[in-house]
This record gives sequence, C-alpha cells and structure tokens, in this order.
Amino acid sequence: MSESKPPTPTPGDTYKGWLFKWTNYIKGYQRRWFVLSNGLLSYYRTQAEMGHTCRGTINLATANIAVEDSCNFVISNGGAQTYHLKASSEVERQRWITALELAKAKAVRMQAESDDSGDDCPAVPPTSGQGGGGRNSEIQSTLRTLSSKVEDLNTCNDLIVKHGSALQRSLSELEGLCVGGDMGEKMRQVTERATLFRITSNAMINACRDFLSLAQNHSKRWQKALQVERDQRIRLEETLEQLAKQHNHLERAFRGATVLPPSFSNPNLGSKGGGSGKGDASDEDDDNEFFDAMEDPAEFITVPAETKYHRRSGSNVSGISSETGMDDQSVNFDELSLASNPESPQPLELEPVRQRRTHIPDKPNYYLNLWSIMKNCIGKELSKIPMPVNFNEPLSMLQRLSEDLEYYELLDKAAKCQSSLEQMCYVAAFTVSSYSTTVHRTGKPFNPLLGETFELDRLSDCGYRSLCEQVSHHPPAAAHHAMSEKGWTLRQEITLASKFRGKYISIMPLGSVQCFFDKSNNHYSWKKVTTTIHNIIVGKLWIDQSGETDVVNHKTGDRCHLKFTPYSYFSRDVPRKVTGVVTDKDGKAHYVLSGTWDEKMEFSRVMQSSKGENGTEGKQRTVYQTLKAKEIWKKNPLPEGAENMYFFSSLALTLNEAEEGVAPTDSRRRPDQRLMEDGRWDEANAEKQRLEEKQRIVRREREREAVKAASSPEEADAVETGTEANEISDETDTEDSPPLTPVASPYGPPHPPYQSAHPDNYQPMWFEKLDDPVSGESLHVYKGGYWEAKEQGSWDVCPDIF
Repeated sequence: MSESKPPTPTPGDTYKGWLFKWTNYIKGYQRRWFVLSNGLLSYYRTQAEMGHTCRGTINLATANIAVEDSCNFVISNGGAQTYHLKASSEVERQRWITALELAKAKAVRMQAESDDSGDDCPAVPPTSGQGGGGRNSEIQSTLRTLSSKVEDLNTCNDLIVKHGSALQRSLSELEGLCVGGDMGEKMRQVTERATLFRITSNAMINACRDFLSLAQNHSKRWQKALQVERDQRIRLEETLEQLAKQHNHLERAFRGATVLPPSFSNPNLGSKGGGSGKGDASDEDDDNEFFDAMEDPAEFITVPAETKYHRRSGSNVSGISSETGMDDQSVNFDELSLASNPESPQPLELEPVRQRRTHIPDKPNYYLNLWSIMKNCIGKELSKIPMPVNFNEPLSMLQRLSEDLEYYELLDKAAKCQSSLEQMCYVAAFTVSSYSTTVHRTGKPFNPLLGETFELDRLSDCGYRSLCEQVSHHPPAAAHHAMSEKGWTLRQEITLASKFRGKYISIMPLGSVQCFFDKSNNHYSWKKVTTTIHNIIVGKLWIDQSGETDVVNHKTGDRCHLKFTPYSYFSRDVPRKVTGVVTDKDGKAHYVLSGTWDEKMEFSRVMQSSKGENGTEGKQRTVYQTLKAKEIWKKNPLPEGAENMYFFSSLALTLNEAEEGVAPTDSRRRPDQRLMEDGRWDEANAEKQRLEEKQRIVRREREREAVKAASSPEEADAVETGTEANEISDETDTEDSPPLTPVASPYGPPHPPYQSAHPDNYQPMWFEKLDDPVSGESLHVYKGGYWEAKEQGSWDVCPDIF
C-alpha cells in the first residue's frame, strides 16, 4: 500500500496520513490511518474504515503535544487518552507536529471566541481605494505605541527593583536598631521608600493595563486581517494548482500526439508523477526539504548544518542550492537532463511503444497444510525440500533477478554524475531499491532448470536489455548480464544458501553484483544481504531484510557502508530502516543515506563530522553535520488489485508475458510455470515433476559421458555399473536438491571422481567462467552471441529442457 505525500499543513485544512501507533508490548507499533479535522485527531485501521468505524478520537483543545525524539511524539489530554505515535521520518514527524500545533491553537481560539463573541473592531477587507500603504502605516503606528509601552514597563521594572532593594536594606537596618534617638530617622526613611515602592508599583500596574488594553483592542482586527490574507493565498494556490493540472494535461496530450516513449519524457512528469500517487512535483521544492529524515543508528548521528552552509545564489530560480558546488547541482539537474537529451533521435523516427499487460489471472484460494510438508525438513537445506507449486509464484528465479532493474533510472542518473562520490549515492540507492519488491512477496520463485534462460529486452523504451542463465545446478547458480545505452553494465552471479529453522527461513545470497560505467570507468561491486521469511508455521508470513554490506568503487577506493536494521517488536526504530555513509579512500565521510528498503531513500551532504558520546553498545558514535536531505529514490506504487496477483509490481506483471522470438529455453516457455499462472495448479504440479525427472535423466547421462571421457575403458565400465546402482538414491533428487554422495558399490569403494559429487561436464551456453582481476572473484561473464542468435532466429545451441 502506498500513500500520498501530505502537503504542508495550513490552518483549517484536513490533514491525513499514516502513522505508527503504539499498541502493546506484543504487537508493538502498528500502522494506522490518522485524520486531523476541526481540532479533532481520529484514527482508523485503514482508509476504508473512515466511513463507518472510528478507533479513537482526541480533542486537541485540551491536549498536550510532546516530542520524544526524531520520529516519535506523544499526544495526551491529561486523562485516559494518550497516543504514542511514530512517523516514518523526521520530515513527516515535523509536518504532523506543525499541523497539530496549528489545529490546537485554532481550537483554543475558537473556544475562547465562543465565550466572548463581541467584536468592537470589525475588520473590513481593503478595497481598491485602500492601498497597502495605509494599512502598513496603521500597523507601524500601533507597533510604535506598543514599543513605547514596553519601554515604560522596562523603566518601571528597573525602578521597582531599585526601590525594593533599598526598602529591604532599610528593613534590615531597622531590625538591628535598639530603641534610641535614631529610631525616628530610620522610620522616616522606611516610610519614604515604601511610598516610592508603592508609587512605582502603581505606575507599573497602570502601564501593564494600558499595554494589555491596547493589545486586546488590535488583536481581533489583526486576526481577521490575517485570515483575509490567508484566504487570498488559498485562492491563489488553487488557481496555481488548476494551471499546473492544465499544463500537465497539455504536456501529456503533446507526448501522446508525438508518440514519445517514456525514455524521452521526464519520468517525474510521466509514470512517476501522475500515476504514482505520492505527490506532485511541486512537493519536491526546497521549501519542503528537511534535514536527515531517519532516526539515528547506533554508529552515527546527523544534525543540521549551521546557517553559514546555506547561502543561495540570487539567480536560483529553480530552487537548486549553490552551497555545495557543482556536485549538488548535478544531482538536481539530472531529472531535467533525462527529459531533454540532445543526443536522442528525433521523435519522427520512433516506433510506437509496445503496450504490455497490466493484469494476470487472480491467485486461486488453495488450502495447503504447510506443517505436514515441513515437519520432517527442520535443519535441512531448503534446496533439499521438494516444493509443490502451491508455495510458488508464477515467476522463475531468473525473472526475479531481472526485477533488480525496475529502478534502472538510478543507474542512468549515476552514469551522468561528474563526481564519483555522488555516483556512489545513486549506486547505493540502486542496491536498496532491489529489495522493495520483496516486502509482500512471500511466494517462492521457481528454481530454474539447468540451461534455462530469461531475456528482458527493453532497449526501445528504457534503453537497456538483460540476459539471465542458470549456469550451474549443483550448487544452483544463476548469471545475469545487463547493458544500457546510457553507459552502464550490470552483471551478477547469485548462489543461494538457505536454512529452515522451524519458525523462519533464512536465505543467504552468495556471490557478488558488479556495475561498470563507461564514461568514468568506475567499477562497483557489492553483496546482497540476508532475507528472512518469518511465521512459517503459525501466523501471517512476512519478510525482513537484515545485515550489512559495502558498496566499493574499485577504481577510486570510495565506499558506502549500508546497514539493514532487522525488525524487532520492541525496537523504537522505523521498520525496515536502512542507513549508510559514503566515504572516500581516506575514510572521510561525504554523504549520509537514510530511509527504508520498502519505501524511499534520502541522502544529505556531510559538512562536518566529530566524535560523539558512546552508544548503547559501547561504541563511540560519530556526529555528522549535514545539509538538507534530498530524496534520491522512491518506490513505485503497486498496480490496482496487486493483492490478488501475488503482489506483483508493474514490471513483474510483464515478465512472464508471452513474447515471440525468445530462446526455446526462456522461462516464458516453461509449461509448469505457465499452468500455474493460469490457475491450473494440479496440472502444474504434475508438469513440474515431469520436468524434474527429465532433468535427472539428462544429468545422469551427462555424468556417464564425463566418466567415460576421464577414465580407461575398464574403469569406465565399473564406474558406469556403480552409477546404475546409485540411481536409486537419485530418485529423491529434485530440481531443488544437490546430488547425494553415492553408496558403496559391489566393486569396492567409490571411484575417486565420485568422492564428493557426480562429475558433470556441463558448459553454459552464453556465459563463461573467468577470474575478475579487479575484485579477485571467479564468476560467470557473458561471452556474447545471444542477441545475434535472436536476430538470426538460430537457436541450435539451445538444449531441449522443457
């Protein structure tokens, strides 16, 4: 579920949004929909409840609002109603606090006006004959009168202090005197000083009365004048909003008339502007930018920079700050440069963009007892458990890897960056964005068959294309290669290690992801963090990402340390929080990143850093003084009805769409996956077993050939007989499981090639294994030939795996 970004609150507005409300120590903070209207704060479980069920309401006129930390605040009316609330960020918390304070002030004022409805000074809106100068002169005159009264009060205060001190001294002296001749003189002095003190006090009281009377006479007039100005501003804002909508409509009509693809239009005005539901572009100006928006992690704290770091140039029309030089300017100009690329071909030469599907058959409601399947699998690797399609989603693991490219625009922007440190911020945000599609995706993807491939050709509309191949089955490994016309190349090889622990499953991705930029020759690499699926046996399934990873620029030595904080019921941190610090090769911090892996990321420039006090774990925390945080990535909203379509994103819905010209080994042609997508799950399970058995037969034949090629004829016959004897153990081997170590054969102990696993001479079709000289890792690299084979329609090298 995605929510719209709330506007900056104004008096009288109804303010709505999501907040986390503390319930109890079992459930912790729960997400609730809050509505602020007419001085009342109400909350609901969902937006749909607003029409019939309100979970609670508190009157702000008698409530106290207290801020606890960067994201938490408390609202209490002094009685039984106390709301402990948490915003998703410091920015959001400040907006709510502002709206609540304004609503409280208005509620108190309306309550006071209801008690005293008289108005001796009615305010008349200025007519054409009353210019602004007359009103300003009246205000200036009143202010001068009030200032003179304040000076009188200060003078009376000084006299009261002076005479009061003298009176105190006289009283002290009077107590120490005995009855004598000086008694009359001292009594006279005390009487005089007491008289002066009384006169000064009376003057003070009269001055206060005059000041209060004058202020009261003008307060209502000023309030109404202020209300008139606010009404005028609201009318102007509504007019500007209508003009912006008309401009947006004309721009879309122009794009539709010229058949422009999304890559030639501003993404902020296209798919992410009108359809995202997360705020208009006008919400992203400098007026609504705040400092670091997340709670401080244990390692560091961020604080706002001083005013000396916030100088702005006089010609800054677009709101781009000039205090950080060209680095920050290039961050803001990237959105404009994507829309107006002088190197782009002319619109007249373009073909119409293909309309891809936006819906798949709804997920059937099949019941399956998970415990009956899992109870005998505790402690085993997940790859050894044969899974029915009931636990799957109709996508292959190769297609899930291709989903990493959903936010390819981050790499497009990174390719245009002049600064390697700024480029690191975009690459780090890209690594976080790859997890955003997993928040509701509890289904297991299909394990690819050996030799299975998947192509994602978005060259015409997005400027990139990618290819995935299952290059190994024991252990299972997939290689991915993507390249873009915008000047970047992405490649990764992922092997999964998983453990079932009864209540949860931990999936540890092995291997690395690498990204290259043609213009700067920067070479980045990073590893993926651990994915945990909770409530396997009882409760609702939910997914969490946790761990730490380093994004390294091997050319410059720059590094970004990202920390994915694991979720805890008793933690006061924002759920799914991610923090990071970008440092150069000398360890100096330049940027701080913060956000959540399921919603958005922000980054802010570091101006100063210092060592702070020790944290809860005894580690010394670093305090970073930063500039205003800017949004660098935001999740796209899910399509309508996603909860019935496995919570697929708009990109995921198109991945298994039938397409002409793809390889015969492409995941789109996999029959069991296609049957499951169509809702025919029983047939899909039978087809899945057929494919697994076919894969086992091909693997055993390939092992026999490898043994014959590596052994003498006598040894090959003996080993082949042992292999036939061991086929009994292979009957339990599925597409999810590695080969078992063979049992002893009648011919003695296993042959040396069989001591660890069956030999396999399989070679990938489109990838080859190489040693990377920069990172020092051995991985499969795309060797070329696939797209040429597609153009020629020649797939002779592809095996028959389906």
